Amino acid sequence: MTSPAQSSVASPESSPPLLRFEDVSAGYGRFDVLQHVSLHVCVAEVVAIIGPNGAGKSTVLKTVIGFLRPSAGGVFFDGRSIGGMPTHELVRLGLGYVPQGRIVFPRMTVRENLEMGAFTVGDRQTISQAMEYVETLFPRLRERPDQLAGTMSGGEQQMLAIGRALMTRPKLVLLDEPSLGLSPRFVNMVFDQIIKLRDEGLAIAMVEQNAARALEIAHRGYVLELGRNKYEGSGAELLADERVRRMYLGG
Repeated sequence: MTSPAQSSVASPESSPPLLRFEDVSAGYGRFDVLQHVSLHVCVAEVVAIIGPNGAGKSTVLKTVIGFLRPSAGGVFFDGRSIGGMPTHELVRLGLGYVPQGRIVFPRMTVRENLEMGAFTVGDRQTISQAMEYVETLFPRLRERPDQLAGTMSGGEQQMLAIGRALMTRPKLVLLDEPSLGLSPRFVNMVFDQIIKLRDEGLAIAMVEQNAARALEIAHRGYVLELGRNKYEGSGAELLADERVRRMYLGG
């Protein structure tokens, strides 16, 4: 592919990948959803993972964060093999994860939800600094520290879920369908915050149903189909590719 002139996101300086997902097969029980999938994410880079339902996109993130163990291949983070490591250890290493579906603790307050995100952090000053950082990103959370999370709107809950993942100040955040089920207003707000995190240098791997929107802000993208790599390229290249547009972007 050749890069088009329009709205391309400049890639970070060349550096060793922060995350390497190499020839990985993984799935549920004896059934491998992923078949020899490979991708990587560099420091300060946004990577979008797109494709049809059932392609294995969320399975990639679940394998990275330790919910699933690879049956083949290797997963490496910051130079270390992490395939099959417990999730809490991966969080301590610098991984953050925002699951699909705006999962929060509904009977806990906003502040309590954020504090739960720092469960691996023992130092109160570090937690306080992380809280200040998150509340600066999401002022609405600062305004409502005592509100029960279950009484918030869907968009506010998604902000809270992202904020909770940021409480450990991770090196890489995995976002699974961050705009799913949100109103257009909150979709815009969520993507604005992702752009801000991108511009601050946070590495992000994002699965997103709104594929065109994800590719617009991504340095690179991967298209999965039936659990296998189908296409890859810069966000701009994939947006301009007629095959990708016709099959995955609705035109």
